[in-house]
Amino acid sequence: MGTFKIGQLAAAAGVGRDTIRYYERNGLLPAPDRTAAGYRLYGDVDLDRLNFIRSAQELGFTLEQARQLLTLTVSDTATAAAVLEITLAKIKEAEGRLERLSHIRDILRDLAQDCPGEAPASECPILVYLAAKRRPYQDKAMKKEPPGER
Repeated sequence: MGTFKIGQLAAAAGVGRDTIRYYERNGLLPAPDRTAAGYRLYGDVDLDRLNFIRSAQELGFTLEQARQLLTLTVSDTATAAAVLEITLAKIKEAEGRLERLSHIRDILRDLAQDCPGEAPASECPILVYLAAKRRPYQDKAMKKEPPGER
């Protein structure tokens, strides 16, 4: 079993020391043993746990979801169905983000296609769109002045 100080663990996992401390404070990593001088000491199990958390994050899981998955990993009674439920929710969330990104891409493509390039910037449809996009919300908010401010 390897023994790491916090800097060594951070380097081995490719994270910062503050990330490790944050995970400890939030219960994602257990409190480590300490040397007589107060240095934190970690083992291979901590490195594996840290790598698990980071892998989960790379797939878009939140820290709370990573915590849930870690709990399922050590559970004697959990089934793969619980893991699947968390994963399917993540897939649905990712599909929603992809839909929004596709919509944004389509708008940007249309705006870029309509941009004359050589015209003055003030006539650029991209800038006109950006300036006008939130105006309906602004107009609506202005109509709802609080009582007494009229």
